[in-house]
Amino acid sequence: MTSSSKNTPQTTPAPAPPESLIEYPSQFPIKVMGLKAEGYVHAITVIAHQFDPAFDASTIELRESKGGKYLGVTITVTATSREQLDELYRTLSTHPMVKVVL
Repeated sequence: MTSSSKNTPQTTPAPAPPESLIEYPSQFPIKVMGLKAEGYVHAITVIAHQFDPAFDASTIELRESKGGKYLGVTITVTATSREQLDELYRTLSTHPMVKVVL
């Protein structure tokens, strides 16, 4: 009997990727796009406060689309973990007033 291991090349496993490229805690900007509608900015602010109780609403940046139909809202939260950011993105993405989260 012959062993098939003679013809199998030895490979070194690739190093594991780093847990995260973000150092926690850190200030993390998130851009949220949605239709310009009453209550939209307030809804985003409420969600930001759920994930960052120290969120400062005065730091919100607003940018209207060229035609004025959409509104970009940039929030900057204190990110404390990958799990927190993942859940924040999930919550924002599933809100009915939100079209895109970047």
